[in-house]
Amino acid sequence: MTVLEPDTVAVPRKDLRREELAKFLRACRARVRPEDVGLPPGLRRRTPGLRREEVAQLAGLGVTWYTWLEQGRPINASEQVLASVARTLRLDAAERDHLFRLAGVRPPSPAEPDDPEFDGATQAILDQLGPLPAAVCNTRFDVLRHNAAYEALFPRATRPARPGGPRNNMWCAFTVPDCCNPFLNRDEELPRMVGVLRAAYGRHLGEPVWEAYVRDLSAASDRFRELWDRQEVAPPRTTRKVFRHAGVGVLNVRASYLTLPDRPEVYLVVYTPEGPEDRRRLERMAAEPAGARPECTHGTTEPERTRGAA
Repeated sequence: MTVLEPDTVAVPRKDLRREELAKFLRACRARVRPEDVGLPPGLRRRTPGLRREEVAQLAGLGVTWYTWLEQGRPINASEQVLASVARTLRLDAAERDHLFRLAGVRPPSPAEPDDPEFDGATQAILDQLGPLPAAVCNTRFDVLRHNAAYEALFPRATRPARPGGPRNNMWCAFTVPDCCNPFLNRDEELPRMVGVLRAAYGRHLGEPVWEAYVRDLSAASDRFRELWDRQEVAPPRTTRKVFRHAGVGVLNVRASYLTLPDRPEVYLVVYTPEGPEDRRRLERMAAEPAGARPECTHGTTEPERTRGAA
């Protein structure tokens, strides 16, 4: 039997995580000045930052319990306790998420606004990607920003039916009639899209906006309700999509998804052509003047209070 030397013995992952948690908490505590949290600076502080008992008091915790947490002892911390510690130590969003993960607790999902702010560089990047259709979307498939080629490919997903209504790719896929629907390989793509949506839904369970979204789309589309009830989960990944455009015909593309570092629930999707003919058709589509192609007059099946989501 082979005996490992002491310095080569594997340390259990939980112990490593607790050790890192202890180091992280001590470092964060040392950065916070007493005056930052309304305490007098004092004259006899041997080390910079707050004392353990001060952190415990400000966070509403027992001194012994917080000391054990900072010592890396095997204790369990709830989401509420960690959130209180994060506020006391003045952690930003990235530091708070790091604290939660080190403590073995899933970080709470950040609330994404329905129409988040983007700087001008985001739209400039999208425009420069033309003639490739490109858009910035969230995990609910809302179309937040897009370029002209994307609008030419998905007119229903980029122009709400009523002022202020949402723009949503999933509604377009499931509620636009077959005669006008840009998706051709729906039997292959729709189950995957719903699986990706369900994976994101798991991070927002119980949130009113998400619950209303799933409920209304289920009422609007029997196909969506059937796929949703399968409870299948899928990761976002590069996939092949086949679209139909009234002006240029069938388009075979690859959809690539790139996440944005400061927005974990927002991503950039870009459609690249599979072959030379697909590229030529994309270029013709992008060059077509806006409004040159007649709009389909068929309606969608969405309920009145969510009309415009396709």
